[in-house]
Amino acid sequence: MSKRDYYEVLGVERGADQKDIKKAYRRLAQKFHPDRNPDDETSAEKFREVSEAYEVLTDSEKRAAYDQFGHAGVDGQAGAGGFGGAGAGGFSDIFGDVFGDIFGGGGARRHPNAPQRGSDLRYNLELDLEDAVSGTSVDIRVPRHVECERCDGDGAEPGSSKETCPTCAGHGQVRMQQGFFAVQQTCPTCHGSGQHIKVPCHKCHGEGRVRETRTLSVKIPAGVDTGDRIRLNAEGEAGLNGGPPGDLYVQVAIKPHAIFERDGRHLQCEVPINFVDAALGGELEVPTLDGRVKLKIPPETQTGKLFRLKGKGVKPVRGGPAGDLLCKVVVETPVKLSEEQKELLRRFQDSLEGSNSHHSPKKSNFFDGVKKFFEDMKP
Repeated sequence: MSKRDYYEVLGVERGADQKDIKKAYRRLAQKFHPDRNPDDETSAEKFREVSEAYEVLTDSEKRAAYDQFGHAGVDGQAGAGGFGGAGAGGFSDIFGDVFGDIFGGGGARRHPNAPQRGSDLRYNLELDLEDAVSGTSVDIRVPRHVECERCDGDGAEPGSSKETCPTCAGHGQVRMQQGFFAVQQTCPTCHGSGQHIKVPCHKCHGEGRVRETRTLSVKIPAGVDTGDRIRLNAEGEAGLNGGPPGDLYVQVAIKPHAIFERDGRHLQCEVPINFVDAALGGELEVPTLDGRVKLKIPPETQTGKLFRLKGKGVKPVRGGPAGDLLCKVVVETPVKLSEEQKELLRRFQDSLEGSNSHHSPKKSNFFDGVKKFFEDMKP
């Protein structure tokens, strides 16, 4: 599919200045932001298209190439032309690409005033198990840098403007000759920006960004688990030189629960029962995230036996059937017995004498095995 004209995308004239382009981008980015259009599947693509147009038209070199060659001038620039041709910066650019890492560069050279995307941020969010399973909406407070409203991110006091740095002549770097070697360093006057702010903005002190804490409402989809991330587009740090903002990643962690443990889409819990119910059977009420349900305990139930309640687990956030609830039975030994209760247990024990192999087959098999073990050890 052919791309639309970048000027048409932003709705500006071909001769529009940076202020008009920035204003148009801000209006369209807010209009097509995916978080503001959760039911519109095309909003993300429109937001990407607007951001791409803005990135090109606010970079003087990319804009010049686009005005001359169209999309071909900014798509796949690395493969266009030879030395000094369209899309190539000549031998000096190649020298900078090869030796940039040695002398403090970052690889491919970037114009000092080119728009730079803001940094991504991460917010660690702890959720109760119930909220993670059913989904919820939470408000979070996120400290971050945002574009200064007073100077529109320019850094200069309104009514004034930036000037070309007199030290580096706008290159952002200075060249120092040391014998045979020539070393490039970041300009100490403009700190690499290539421009000098004569009258800095009173609000941001020339940085173009200010620090603020913003409250955001985050929709938590049902079924999220520890380790899941929720991305909020354009809610990270503000960009530099009119660049787009970064994203905010909400990192989910589930708090420990008093009853349940989660294992993917399944839940687990322990159900204590007394030895009378274990021996004779009974019916118990056990908790689930949907309420209480009846659990039938068959006679002669042993400790550690698992009972599976179908569909009482978690419905995964990425789709699929709900998991199960696994109830592990734990037979509890009675405590704080009265003398009468102790006597009843002794009489009960006496009634089992001589028939242990019948009433306690595991105990009988264990001691038979112990006896055989020691007999086999005899010389």
